[in-house]
Amino acid sequence: MSVNDNPPEEPTGSELPPQDEQEQGEREAQAGRPAQPAEAKDSEAAGAAAGEPEAAEPAEPAEPAQTGRQRLAEVLWPPRVSRAQLIVALLLFVLGLGLAIQVRSNSDSSALRGARQEDLVRILDELDGRTKRLEDEKQRLEDQRKELESSSNQAEEARRQTVEKERQLGILAGTVAAQGPGITLKITDPKGQVQSDQLLDTLQELRAAGAEAIQINGVRIGASSFFSDEGGGIGIDGKKITQPYEFKVIGKPQDLEPALNIPGGVVQTLEKEQATVAVTRSAKIVVDALRAAKQPDYARSSSS
Repeated sequence: MSVNDNPPEEPTGSELPPQDEQEQGEREAQAGRPAQPAEAKDSEAAGAAAGEPEAAEPAEPAEPAQTGRQRLAEVLWPPRVSRAQLIVALLLFVLGLGLAIQVRSNSDSSALRGARQEDLVRILDELDGRTKRLEDEKQRLEDQRKELESSSNQAEEARRQTVEKERQLGILAGTVAAQGPGITLKITDPKGQVQSDQLLDTLQELRAAGAEAIQINGVRIGASSFFSDEGGGIGIDGKKITQPYEFKVIGKPQDLEPALNIPGGVVQTLEKEQATVAVTRSAKIVVDALRAAKQPDYARSSSS
């Protein structure tokens, strides 16, 4: 029988006798730690023997880098406004508001903005006609003055001019019948939408175009004529008239008719109210309705 000279190997920590393992588990249980199984202890011991490093704690995730837009938003909001900046901003707002109002008032849609070229030419001709009428009136008055200064019988010439002036004023005042070239304007209003103010606008447009005598449905128009809305019709100087409304106008037809047909003028306005407008030129218009001449109560001629 051979004898082994090598000394017996001592049991390692991973090869503890079962009794020692039981005692170690009791000690750990008394210390408040759960007993680890032998396999876990062997793996820990093997890891320690191999010199493996312990697992590092997980690091916190790094914040993502901000974009240029985010940095700009942080700079601009919340706003940091000083008192001086607030005053400047208020002044700029007021200035911008004023400029906007000015541009809006200058760029408002006008009736002539969308007018055709022939309409603009016609309006220009009408303005030229008004200018010519004023120049003719000026020349006529100057001729009368020269006749009075150069006439041998100044008293007779003054009397003749006075009679002529009285006739002219009688026509304008409506106390004298008149006839001459002009137009007839007929307005048919089946739905009753035309109001007194629209007839007044028509009258004013005719006067501005050079109308010398006007009669509406048998009522002579004078300087003091007024319009009012009556039940089922329109009143002129307190006299009720019903449609169709017929204007008899003495004047230059070439000036009167274009004045009514300008873009945005009388005809277009009345047609928007679903009224029918007919304008007829005539070489002879008779205005025979008369107004009563009123004697002034207080006014007297300064020459008497």
